[in-house]
Amino acid sequence: RPAHGGHHGQDNWVRTLRLGFQCVGILYADLGTSPLYVFSNTFKYGVGHKDDVLGVLSLIIYSFLLFAMVKIIFIALYANDDGDGGTFALYSLISRYARVALIPNQQAEDDLVSSHRHLSATRRRAQWMKNLLETSKPAKLTLFFLTIFATALAISDCMLTPPISVLSAVNGLRLRAPHLTTDQIVWITVGILILFFAVQHLGTDKIGYTFAPLVVVWLLLIAGIGLYNLIKYDIGTLRAFNPKYIFDYFRRNKKKGWVSLGEILLCFTGTEALFADLGYFSIKSIQLSFSFGLLPSVLLTYIGQAAYLRTHMDMTISNAFFNSIPSTLFWPTFVLALLASVIGSQAMVSCAFATMSHLQTLSCFPRVKILHTSRRYSGQLYIPEVNFFLCVASCIVTISFRTTGFIAKAHEICVALVMVITTLLMTIVMLLVWKVNIWWIAAFFVVFMSTETVYLSAVLYKFTQGPYFPLAMSAVLMVIMIVWHYVHVKRYKYELQHTVSPDEVKHLLERHDLKRVPGLGLFYTELVQGIPPIFPHLIEKIPTVHSVIVFISVKHLPIPHVDVQERFLFRQVEPKESMVFRCVARYGYRDTLEMAGDFVATLVEYLQYYVRDLSLYCTAEPLRTSYPSIRIDSFRWEKKPSGRSGRSGHGHGIHAEEMLTPIQSFSELTMHQVGMSNRLPQFQVNNQNTYYKLYVFELGWI
Repeated sequence: RPAHGGHHGQDNWVRTLRLGFQCVGILYADLGTSPLYVFSNTFKYGVGHKDDVLGVLSLIIYSFLLFAMVKIIFIALYANDDGDGGTFALYSLISRYARVALIPNQQAEDDLVSSHRHLSATRRRAQWMKNLLETSKPAKLTLFFLTIFATALAISDCMLTPPISVLSAVNGLRLRAPHLTTDQIVWITVGILILFFAVQHLGTDKIGYTFAPLVVVWLLLIAGIGLYNLIKYDIGTLRAFNPKYIFDYFRRNKKKGWVSLGEILLCFTGTEALFADLGYFSIKSIQLSFSFGLLPSVLLTYIGQAAYLRTHMDMTISNAFFNSIPSTLFWPTFVLALLASVIGSQAMVSCAFATMSHLQTLSCFPRVKILHTSRRYSGQLYIPEVNFFLCVASCIVTISFRTTGFIAKAHEICVALVMVITTLLMTIVMLLVWKVNIWWIAAFFVVFMSTETVYLSAVLYKFTQGPYFPLAMSAVLMVIMIVWHYVHVKRYKYELQHTVSPDEVKHLLERHDLKRVPGLGLFYTELVQGIPPIFPHLIEKIPTVHSVIVFISVKHLPIPHVDVQERFLFRQVEPKESMVFRCVARYGYRDTLEMAGDFVATLVEYLQYYVRDLSLYCTAEPLRTSYPSIRIDSFRWEKKPSGRSGRSGHGHGIHAEEMLTPIQSFSELTMHQVGMSNRLPQFQVNNQNTYYKLYVFELGWI
């Protein structure tokens, strides 16, 4: 998505093909490396019957087609929020049509934002669902908990995907170097993982273009090998397209066949991350590259591997993929498998970065520094703290579990639970937003929920063999999210109930011992309406305020992007002669927050135009403070030597003297596309020749 650009429907074919090429490098390597471990984990105790291979292959084919292609590629991608996918996008889309947010910061003016589109379908079912979500607190809490639970599972999954992919590839070395011990394999894997996370700061834009050619070669190679094995060993393996072999497999293996579903679902692991990473690409690019690139390649690989297994029943299954490789192609295949497995982790890491960014917009996680790594695509992020955490966690998982079998069991629970939650949220979106026949919605829910529940039950049966790890990690993450969000909501409601009245503001500003000095004071607060209760305490500690005061808050709307022209919402606090204003800076959950200097410069410019409008339509004269020397519509810019800035704390507020470069015209009001997302008071403004003195306070509990 071009930074602050239009939605995906405006794509041209050149850009679609370019993004499709990047999709291969970022989204499909995980799905493309699943043949490394699916058969090995499914038949880890050997093949009991020759036709069991056909039964498992048939399950793989139809599971891949049903969940990866039908559900995600051709249904879920259309349940996007203005071009963004994933659990957060579904929750955001629901929030637009039903007011389910737990923080009471909604404003009527938010519905006027052009991309907000707070509309509800006229169908009776949509009205029923809307009323249920808005009037039932348990429904709101359930929806919120499902969202953050899926988020916690996705982050936990990001700790497991790199180890299982890389470890599966490195295990192939044992066919040519059987003397390698398990410890040596583990430490080789750890070294590769550290190198992988070390290059994440380059950004997905560069990584995608770097890795995409390698993944394309990998997909072509494994497709060719699969076709070779099919022709050489057993062309009859194509019978697996007959679903009859699925029923025969379950009839022969009964409980054992049901339990094996946990390993079979690994064939489509990575599809939920693919949906979450939609904001990086476009629907067309994903559908084209999946249908004509990934799908035929992966299916040919599984079919060829099954053909080999059917003629080598006595073979050790632990390295089924590498055993099926022709000996002359082993080393090229091993190198590409290793590279592809490393690349396969990229989609999950990108998903983790986007997820953490979304968590902050919901006030569910402590703030971390977010770097935007592309000038052209605003959704491409890098979070150093998250990257370090994932690196350490992946290494610990590799060292602790040591084999792909144990990691696979932990991996399965994340995939199965996120599948079920996604189906639930998509069903709500269909009922509330989509104008489709109710019978289609019922068919979607019944088909996918029933099959996904069967897979989930098979995974939960093996709970003590590994799935406890991601659930434990998810529980820890959920506790952090819930506690952080609960405290934020409680603090917000307390401040909202104890706002300072206009009369009290007037009384405070007219005190005889209070000095009004020339300048603009920005007071940061979480409240989007009213004066925060800590303001009187600040006046007591610092009995001097500026001639113009702006209480500013940053609010994220349940939409991906807010245009710069609609960003700031101003109101004047009575009495007008006090020159006190409220400002709400509105952002979408994928918007890039500008660098501090650009943010303040834009705010001041819009404030000037707002005051001029008030003067023109309300008083017919420029608004003035009680001090005739100060006029807000003609700020005075002071010359100061470069490099002079200070920062000091005062009581309950953070005081800072910052430098600000003036803006000459609206044409300069552009967002900074590359930079850090920080809280407003954390200013770092470059030195310029012209400066304006300005004071910033953060109103909050210190």
